[in-house]
Amino acid sequence: MKKKNDVQRENRLSRLDGAPLSIISLLISIVISAVILAVSGYNPFEAYSAIIAGAFGSLRGIAQTLTQATPLIFTGLAFTLAKKANLINLGVEGQLYMGALGAAIVGTVDLHLPMVIHLPLAILGGLILGALFGALIGFLKVKFGSNEVVAGVMLNTIATLFVSYLLNGPMLAEGSSVAQTERVVESARLPRIFQSYQLTIAIIIAVIACILVRWFINRTTLGYEIRCVGLNPKAAETAGISIGKVLILSMCISGAIAGMAGASHVLGVDRRLIDGFSSGYGFNGIAVSALAAENPVGVIFAGLVFGVLKAGAMELNRSTGIPTEFVDVIQSMVVIFVSAPLLVKGMLHIKNNYSGKKAAKVAKEA
Repeated sequence: MKKKNDVQRENRLSRLDGAPLSIISLLISIVISAVILAVSGYNPFEAYSAIIAGAFGSLRGIAQTLTQATPLIFTGLAFTLAKKANLINLGVEGQLYMGALGAAIVGTVDLHLPMVIHLPLAILGGLILGALFGALIGFLKVKFGSNEVVAGVMLNTIATLFVSYLLNGPMLAEGSSVAQTERVVESARLPRIFQSYQLTIAIIIAVIACILVRWFINRTTLGYEIRCVGLNPKAAETAGISIGKVLILSMCISGAIAGMAGASHVLGVDRRLIDGFSSGYGFNGIAVSALAAENPVGVIFAGLVFGVLKAGAMELNRSTGIPTEFVDVIQSMVVIFVSAPLLVKGMLHIKNNYSGKKAAKVAKEA
């Protein structure tokens, strides 16, 4: 029979979930990435020191970290909200591009309006196009039974190529050799927190959005319906909830949040829409959501973690000979371990068994 302490350990492992499991997964990812780096002939301590220095070593580094974290928080939140309805929104990247397009269409035109009107209109343009593109995935799933994963991936390609076509043609800035729009007019620009850096109030909007989404999911009727559909569609339908309506609205709201990621980049960072401006923010949002354990407020902290990695990668490239792809290795490891909780629990179970046997052996010898 198992000893009482062993049973208690196993019970603790079985209950391990949410934020604690994500933190452990992150730590394991960092350790294994360090081992991979050492085996490749690089110094892991030098790598992590460079990343920390690049992210927190100066005001510029902190500003860059928060700038990189902003779109990741939005995209992570977009994926999280869709997941609450048991939808895998792999179309976040396309919705981000459409949101950027909507913001650019409104923001680059001088409407002779004050900022308090023009800026919200430009943001609204991004929200609407992102929402429509997200709702399209939900509509295809409900009306035609299409798989939202396949539809999202295909629509990503359509969105990026469509935006690229516009930037190389109808929306190309006059006299520009780069595929980009005219600059966003002053009245439609997101105010910057530090004038010398690209960090804008979008980071504050992102944090507020996470808090509002948590409230929305836990405190509203539609949020309750989304959770019910995500947990048990058949039971939700029996209770009178319209599954199709909930799925479409979930993807619509998710798309709007993703669109805000693109809009904030166009109106605040680049202050124009540039072809290929996204470094995969939509896909990185999946990792952010996974690390946050699909908790809207947890997305804030997970986004900051990945913001640190992205900002630190620049210093890694500048001050060391270590490839910046090392940061991608860490991100990949995070996704692997966070998405495989049984693997992490198995590793912890092996460690606990080893520790228990070692302690028993020491006690026996004594």
